[in-house]
Formats: sequence, structure tokens, C-alpha cells
Amino acid sequence: MSTGLSTARATVDGKEPALLSEGEVRSHFPALDRMHAGERVAYFDGPGGTQVPRAVGEAMTSYLYEHNANTYWEYPSSAETDAAILASRETLADFFNATAEEIAFGANMTTLTFHLARAIGRRLSAGDEIVVTELDHHANIAPWTALARERNISIRSVRMIPETGQLDWDHLEQQITPRTRVLAIGAASNALGTITDVRRAGELAHAVGALVFVDAVHYAAHSPVDVKLWNCDFAACSAYKFYGPHIGILYGKRDRLADLDVPKLDPAPDNAPDRMETGTQNHEGIVGAGAAVDWIASVSAGKDNRRARIVSALQGLHARSQPLFANLWEALSALPRLHVFGPPPNAPRTHTVSFVVDGVPAVEVVRSLAKRGIFATHGDFYATTIIERLGQAENGVVRAGLACYTTEDELNRLIAGIEEIASR
Repeated sequence: MSTGLSTARATVDGKEPALLSEGEVRSHFPALDRMHAGERVAYFDGPGGTQVPRAVGEAMTSYLYEHNANTYWEYPSSAETDAAILASRETLADFFNATAEEIAFGANMTTLTFHLARAIGRRLSAGDEIVVTELDHHANIAPWTALARERNISIRSVRMIPETGQLDWDHLEQQITPRTRVLAIGAASNALGTITDVRRAGELAHAVGALVFVDAVHYAAHSPVDVKLWNCDFAACSAYKFYGPHIGILYGKRDRLADLDVPKLDPAPDNAPDRMETGTQNHEGIVGAGAAVDWIASVSAGKDNRRARIVSALQGLHARSQPLFANLWEALSALPRLHVFGPPPNAPRTHTVSFVVDGVPAVEVVRSLAKRGIFATHGDFYATTIIERLGQAENGVVRAGLACYTTEDELNRLIAGIEEIASR
């Protein structure tokens, strides 16, 4: 049964932006033509990495075949590389609502966070404190706990509430003290989909003079990142979570980037943001990240500037898939042997759901779904603390996420597959 979502105009902030139809969006993704077990593949693995539109691959190929060179030399392909990198910085600046001088690239969010934490840690001393949360991916925990070992500082962890999958705000207020130097917090949980009010948390941290670092990896594919609204000092995400290649992006307020005691080679540029980028970068990945953002912007029609189209596209796509996610949540919640985790559909959250089926290990659930051409993921997703707090450390959970290319038919196939597994 069709809900007409492919032609519906999603309402955003009281307006009706013109978005590419569901069919038009899907036509950009070659991976959606893949067949497995006699079925067209339905990808619900987006929280671990989305599929890539054709324009991204073409941009990367064009760079490698036609412009490939190292930077800052006096011949055409080198100058073209410099221009391509700058263009992607400007594009990602629009994605973050920042400036090009505040955007740095790296291997992935995890590597960038270790690099940033090491730079910040050089100025920390014994007795200083860093606040992390149980809701976070360990890429936003391990870099900071490493400093605890190296610099004799303290780590204070904010509890999550297992029943709701949300942050314990009373505990956060207790954990931030005059000794707090950094608050490291996620904008959205990659395991539960929970969206956290990072601006509110940041205000608490800034009140005691602490820096605020936001992990926006999971959030970035679902809602517009806005570092001005968040007023964070740093934020990071990875392009492969929002239809791009495997590369990470770091935002830092320009004065913060310039002031960091960053590990770098002495001859390397010392201006921001180049001083954050050690060695030769992944030029084709940088080009691909910019192309992914441009593709997102292209989903929203109109003559607005790129930032406005990015916001319109992400908000519109979220509104379009909201009925699908509500149906998925309702269907899974109705199954007697199945337990769904995280906040309900009407709470601030992404369209990512995690669950377990009594008596069936998570790995067996995803194997069974794969036999139907349905690709989902299982485990702890490096959000280890969350899974432990949910009591699922032994087998992990099953995770399914909706992306811009998810259809109602694919959702019905997913639900039918889970129902069959739960009824055994």
C-alpha cells in the first residue's frame, strides 16, 4: 500500500520546500540496483555508512584522472588541486554553518579527535577534568581517557537513562565543575538515535570556562549541523555517514585552531586550518566530501544559497521519512518477543532503531535478514557503554536506519522479516 511519500511535499518550519521525489533521489544511487538472494537489496545499514550518489564517485574520479597533484606548486594540476580543496572547504563550511578557515580534513572523526585531544592535552595538568557521556561512541571517549593516563587528569562520565535512552541532565550538571576543561558530547547517539541538546550542555560547560567538543557523526546525516547555534568550540563528523567517501571533517573556531598546541612538522604550514592537517591529505576524498554536500543541497530545489538548501533538504528528508519510522517503531514495539531501545518517534531523535529478539542472537537476526536481501547491522557499534547499560553486552543489538533512499516497500520487507524471525 502506498502512502504517496514519493510525491509528497515535506513541511519544514511551516513551509513546503520542493524536494526531489523519492524516485528521483533513488535514481542517483547505483548501489540500489544490487541484487542479493533474488531480491533487490534494501540498505538499512546507513548508520554505519550510507550508499553514495553517482555524482560523488564522478567527482572523485574526475579529480584523480584530470587534476591529480600535490599542493602549492607552480603548475596547473597543482593549482587545480589547491582550488578543489578550497572549494570543498567552502562547501563543508556551509554544511557546518562556519567559514572555510574553520574546516580541516583528516582520515576520519576518530583520528581527528585523537589529534585534537592530544593538542588540547598538552596544556592540561594534574587535577584538570574532562566530562564525557555514556551516550557517546567511544571515538568521543577513548581520546579523552587516553589523556587521563598521559596527563594525570580526571574523567567524569555523565549517565544515560537506559529506560529512555536519553542523557541524565541532573547528573550532567553535577559532573561539570570549576575544574572542567573539556566537555566532549555527542549530538546524536549512533546506537539509539537519541538527539541531545548540545547547545544547552555547552552553555553549562562554557559557564566554567571549559571547551566544548561535539561529535556530530551520526547527527550530520539527519539534521543540519549548526556550529553557530551550538556555539561549540570544535565539532567533527565523517562524510561516509552522509553519502560521501571515507574521510573526516573537523570544525574549530578559528581562534581555537590557531591557539592549539598541535603536533605538527616544523616546516608545515602554521596557519589555520592547515596546521591541523598532518601530511599529504586524501585529496580525492576531500573532493568527494564536497560533492556529497553539494548533492544534499541539490535535493532541495530553489534559488536559495547553498546553506539554505542544505538545511531545507535535510529537514525535508527527515519530515518525509518520519511516517515510515513511526510505522517501523509501532510494528516492532507490537512484537511480543522483541525489545526496542531508545526514545520514541515523537522525541528528538534520528530515524535509527536498535532492538533485540528474545532467544535469537543479534548476529543471527541480521544473517536471516540478509537472506531476504535486507542489509542491517549488529553489535555494539563502538557505543560499548550504551550496550552494556542496556544489558546486551554479550550479543549486542540489531540496528536499522532509514536513509534518504529508503522506501515504504523496503520498510515493509524489513518488518516482515523481523516478524518471521520473532515468530520462530
